[in-house]
Amino acid sequence: MIKLGVPSKGRLMEKTFDWFSERGIALSRSGSDREYAGRVEGIDGVALVLLSAGEVPRELASGNIHFGVTGTDLVQEKLPLWEQQVVPVEEMGFGHADLIMAVPQCWVDVDTLDDLDAAVSAFRATHGMRLRIATKYHRLVRDFLRNAGVADYALVDSQGATEGTVANETAEMIADITSSGETLRANHLKILPDGLVLASQATLWKSRVANVDLADRAVLAAFLEKVSAGFDGHA
Repeated sequence: MIKLGVPSKGRLMEKTFDWFSERGIALSRSGSDREYAGRVEGIDGVALVLLSAGEVPRELASGNIHFGVTGTDLVQEKLPLWEQQVVPVEEMGFGHADLIMAVPQCWVDVDTLDDLDAAVSAFRATHGMRLRIATKYHRLVRDFLRNAGVADYALVDSQGATEGTVANETAEMIADITSSGETLRANHLKILPDGLVLASQATLWKSRVANVDLADRAVLAAFLEKVSAGFDGHA
């Protein structure tokens, strides 16, 4: 069986189901909304696996599923050397969100990453501690700031409402996913114009490590033909 992992709830699941339906593959839950079981119609030999979006990268990288739907941000954050473990098949055109750097609006002298580099140095000199950046995306933010030449900061893990950490005085600035920026503005934060870490969207990924036996190869080829005529990734 070729296994397809998709988000198990909410609008992301609904839009994923719609996307596949438009390509002649009908996905649906089997049983109640609390059951993590599903079925696939329109193609034989494909099994549906319902997961959280955050679990999909791990399952792809371990070879437990052959295909999976999740955001670009989750794949690149959760999988070191992700290009060696998964390959994108199709960007799906929904779930758009940007991972950005945001600072308090009252920081009138900080409008660029160069300004931020000066600010973190001044903060350390004034307060005797590193400026704290709250985020869920440690790998992506660390790589981005290193490439931008920003140092002398501390990443603070935030798994809740990251936008509120500045007001709660657990961080001085944030790096977080946003789609409209409204929540940031409501919390008196501004996005640095050159602070786009990653533009993310829902994407169909193929595992590079999942086992495919001879019988499954025809199913895999038929699945790829349905969802992406132009796919040219390599196993």
